[in-house]
Amino acid sequence: MGSHNHKHHSSLTVAGLLITLGIIYGDIGTSPLYVMKAIIGLNHQIDENIILGGLSCIFWTLTLQTTLKYVIITLSADNHGEGGIFALYALVKRTKIQWLIVPAIIGGSALLADGIITPPISVASAVEGIKTFYPNINTVPIVIGILVALFTIQQFGTKLVGKFFAPMMLIWFSMLGILGIIQIGSNLEVFHALNPYYAYHLLKIHPDGFYVLGFVFLCTTGAEALYSDMGHCGRKNIRISWIFVKTTLVLNYFGQGAYLIKHEGDTLMHLGGKNANPFYLMMESWFQPIGIIIATMAAVIASQALISGSFTLINEAMRLNFWPKVRIKYPTDLKGQLYIPSINWLLLIGCIGIVLHFKESGNMEAAYGLAIVLCMIMTTILLNYYLIMKRVSMFVIVPIIALYLCIEISFLIANLDKFPHGGYVTLMIACVLIGIMTVWFLAKKISKTYTKIVKIENYKKVLAELSVDLSIPKYATHLIYMTNSTRVDEIEEKVMYSILQKRPKRADMYWFVHVNILSEPYKREYRVTEIVKDDLYRVDFNLGFREPTKINLMFKEVIRDMVQNGEVDVTSRYESLNKNNIIGDFKFVLSEKFLSNDSDLTFFEKIVMNSYFLLKKLSLSEEKGFGLDSSSVKVEQFPMVLHAPEKFEMFRIR
Repeated sequence: MGSHNHKHHSSLTVAGLLITLGIIYGDIGTSPLYVMKAIIGLNHQIDENIILGGLSCIFWTLTLQTTLKYVIITLSADNHGEGGIFALYALVKRTKIQWLIVPAIIGGSALLADGIITPPISVASAVEGIKTFYPNINTVPIVIGILVALFTIQQFGTKLVGKFFAPMMLIWFSMLGILGIIQIGSNLEVFHALNPYYAYHLLKIHPDGFYVLGFVFLCTTGAEALYSDMGHCGRKNIRISWIFVKTTLVLNYFGQGAYLIKHEGDTLMHLGGKNANPFYLMMESWFQPIGIIIATMAAVIASQALISGSFTLINEAMRLNFWPKVRIKYPTDLKGQLYIPSINWLLLIGCIGIVLHFKESGNMEAAYGLAIVLCMIMTTILLNYYLIMKRVSMFVIVPIIALYLCIEISFLIANLDKFPHGGYVTLMIACVLIGIMTVWFLAKKISKTYTKIVKIENYKKVLAELSVDLSIPKYATHLIYMTNSTRVDEIEEKVMYSILQKRPKRADMYWFVHVNILSEPYKREYRVTEIVKDDLYRVDFNLGFREPTKINLMFKEVIRDMVQNGEVDVTSRYESLNKNNIIGDFKFVLSEKFLSNDSDLTFFEKIVMNSYFLLKKLSLSEEKGFGLDSSSVKVEQFPMVLHAPEKFEMFRIR
């Protein structure tokens, strides 16, 4: 199934190219709505040198950053057809370099933080076109209304909406290209901007100097999302469709430049008032209402792409032990499509907060870009280790990585100027997300360190005897324990304590079930190990990191398969039920840890573990996380003792 999915996505088809337009390019495709406006500024005099410099910066950023780094190099780093910073981390963690988890967590958090500001800035930029006709209209309620509608429909899945996305984005990009060509026809001099000298010259003459790069960077913010969504469309479809997308984007930017050069010496404020936007100004007045409608639809689609990307990112983070377990729904049978209610509503609250805080897209530009440039730097660091892993020559790796670190660190420094003007918002969100991911990962690591493992061999005899000990009431026909032990011959001590001591649990058969999350996205495999004939079995599930963990259904499938092969008899051992071929009952036992008062923790461990248990209370329960039926689950509490004192002296008095 996984290989079929990979083959389907990697094939180049007209339908695939169209779907790619609808899913991948929403974020980067709506950049012309605000990039040139941000570079020129509302009250600065329009200067031909600034226009040509801005266009040169945009062209070379799209060429070096989006085309060369992402479309050509980074898309090659796919994990069985899947992309994104967590998929890249899943590849490079095979190098066993521990600290690579740092760029993965920072990058993933920054991309999620960016997902909170992209929908508001895209929708607000489009809707503000209405101010061309109604200058005093308050667009905030309209923007919030569109965002609420957008987040509400997520629960129904985007299968039907997706069919509408592709032709809509084709219309959008065609409109971008045509609008640009019309303006360029009257001023071919804008093509001088292809000379990178003008980009260098801009940094010297622009009123904001080097920091103008912070505005230029907005033209490539969707590149990281483009890589994250590779699994939906495939590398070939992205690479071919990017030729069309980049052409229309460049034509539109250059068209805006040609229009502005015609009005050299003027200001945007003078040309169109305080809401002036060169994107709308270069349209004929009769076409502006149509342009606003198309732009608003494109902005909604841009937001959709990032919302879907956020769901995918959180799903991958959960599988990599970076995020607490949350409920995942699969609204359609479309592979890879999922819906995470908690993330959906948190994103909506974040987006509404951004709109209410900044009110206008012009103010949001100040906050936009700072988080995503951090993500790009982290991707470059991971990409370096991927190229080393692939044994690419150092003569190729060093100049490529040095070039991109230089470009992205320049963008970062330029974007730091935005920090006091709103950049702090996305960085604060990113820091909260980094904190959650770090706490969850470290706590899992600490917990694993203090989990005592024992050999099953030492308990085989007592388990076999317990199974037929009629003096102990039968607890269940089939008793199933989830285990984190990766070795088939080992089990956690707490499992044996639960079976033999907590309350002796007699069962006809004992099952140990282990779920192994793989570094690849789509795979469903299992292995059965017979430890004691007719008494003790172990089942190992190997699941891709994008596969739903539905142990209840999967375990039933394993039992059905074993019964058909004559490996096991699951008929009830009770005489009356056995006579009538009634299947025995199945009972899952899960252990829930709590921090013991006997623990002697360091200050750092105390913060990590207390934060972890707080997050655990807010997250999905173990039974729901494993997709188990609550009617057949018993949850037992186990104390987790960290650094227990070796000797506790007591004095007896008489």
